[in-house]
Amino acid sequence: MHIQLLSDQLISQIAAGEVVERPASALKELLENSLDADSDEIQVTLMQGGIKQLRVADNGKGVAKDDLSLALTRHATSKIATLEDLESVASLGFRGEALASIASISRTQLISKHSNEKHAWRIHSIGSDISQIEPAALDAGTIVEVNDVYFNTPARRKFLKTEATEYGHCEEAFTRIALSRADVGFLLQHNGKATMRLTKGEAHKRFADVLGQEFANEAIAIDTTVADLKLWGLAAKPTFSRHARDTQYVYVNGRFVRDKLISHAIRQAYQDVLHHDRHPAYVLFLECDPQMVDVNVHPAKTEVRFRDGQSIHRFIFHALHKALATPTGALAVVGVMQAHHNPFQPQASHGTPQASDGFSYPTYQSQMDLRAGEAGSFYNKMFADIKPSNESLAESSPFVNCIGSDNTEFPLGFAMAQLHGVYILAQNQQGLVVVDMHAAHERIMYERLKQAMESDRVPMQPLLLPVSFYADRLEMAVVQEAISSGNDYLAQLGFDIAVLSPTTLAVRAVPVMLQDADAVKLARDVLRDLSAFGGSRALTERRNEMLGTMACHAAVRANRALALAEMNALLRDMEATERSGQCNHGRPTWFQVSMQDLDKMFMRGK
Repeated sequence: MHIQLLSDQLISQIAAGEVVERPASALKELLENSLDADSDEIQVTLMQGGIKQLRVADNGKGVAKDDLSLALTRHATSKIATLEDLESVASLGFRGEALASIASISRTQLISKHSNEKHAWRIHSIGSDISQIEPAALDAGTIVEVNDVYFNTPARRKFLKTEATEYGHCEEAFTRIALSRADVGFLLQHNGKATMRLTKGEAHKRFADVLGQEFANEAIAIDTTVADLKLWGLAAKPTFSRHARDTQYVYVNGRFVRDKLISHAIRQAYQDVLHHDRHPAYVLFLECDPQMVDVNVHPAKTEVRFRDGQSIHRFIFHALHKALATPTGALAVVGVMQAHHNPFQPQASHGTPQASDGFSYPTYQSQMDLRAGEAGSFYNKMFADIKPSNESLAESSPFVNCIGSDNTEFPLGFAMAQLHGVYILAQNQQGLVVVDMHAAHERIMYERLKQAMESDRVPMQPLLLPVSFYADRLEMAVVQEAISSGNDYLAQLGFDIAVLSPTTLAVRAVPVMLQDADAVKLARDVLRDLSAFGGSRALTERRNEMLGTMACHAAVRANRALALAEMNALLRDMEATERSGQCNHGRPTWFQVSMQDLDKMFMRGK
């Protein structure tokens, strides 16, 4: 078969397969066009999940009559004109592909009124056949109506799913855009019924409206700025974890992205407080110098490439890690703080106009320097002026600063009793605090063991009388490897275990913090973990799991009676310990029952 040129229509349909995977893809492109046109009210109407009809109406600047026919033409755009423009553009759309691709596989109508023209104009296309421009009635903005998606490409149409499935994808595309722009009002209608109505306002209200009030109540406000990097939004507490990744939204300079580097940084920040089969929930916005990121690397523009990915990873990890590590005492008053402080209040910008809720993204970015720099060099410069990490929490955390006033010196209050040897009941200003004493003590011991390991090794306590026990071949192998390798990782963990015979081991010392634990059972569990995790590799690759096993042995057990002084000491330790709101497995260590909750239970005031 001879080589031949493809027709313009076929070229457009091939391109449409990249840009318009399904109706939701078309909706995303149209919504981004509306935002680029400075719209502050957008209405979306769907019929049959967007397969039959997809209509987007906005009140933006509109398209001039002379540009209307070009709007449906391939590679026609107002965003770029030269290669330099392509390398610096930062608007949501810029390639001039979306409308042309959508028009090539549907029956499309475009009505628009430019702000400088007296009345609106209409143009429509069937496939790639574009009609003449004619007058139309429209007060302001633009309406794009897409009918019968893939009507002329049956092979693609048969791959569309059911109406419910396609609507679900459209709703998700709508949600992603709506979350990113709280300064814009949105309306979503499906089959004649309004399914989502969002008024423009503040970001935290938009998050609650879209993701639910429960998410907003259980989330930690993130607002961290270092040099040219800013991370803000909401990250849910580990206790609000999900079984799926259905509440994870990340935006880079206002654009929704799925980036492996960012996702990895977030997972690392949650690693120590979340069970392995659970997923965190968050909506996070990363703002950076546009020259640090290239968005022109994917047809759907959902993937980006960072100039210094290592710096971005570290910044996101440290910002979230610090927020999640806030001691229990600080988190206890977050709800009180929220009534007086809005972390999303717009701040003064550096010469860039800002929308009503702090949404400000440049139209163009500076040309990206493609020369590779030293890994982490930008990050090192960013943190050159940061205070040392041993800065007291009272100085660095806005939450803690409000604890000391009005008799809230001890946010977890004072112990009153012990319930069934499992829970501590305490009273604070808000009402009743219920603490799982084993889970709370386990987290405290775990954090102390981690701190000890960071200073090279865990201090050990020699036993007055060594304890011997029968060991199986795997336990013997671990001890013999530790002794023969010259790298005694058992000593690093605070153990001194000797070989007495081919089948007998003796525990001669245990970690100081675990001196009250059952020495034999503790040693067996640690040896079992070392055998499973690979001996010396365990201290580098699985260190935290090893320390978690040890902390479990050190923690106070259920059914152990505690004096009030011991219970109060545990509460004070919780207030001073990072991540003490969750145990090592991500489960909550305490709950607050407010006086209002108790009054409701007993119907007081009714």
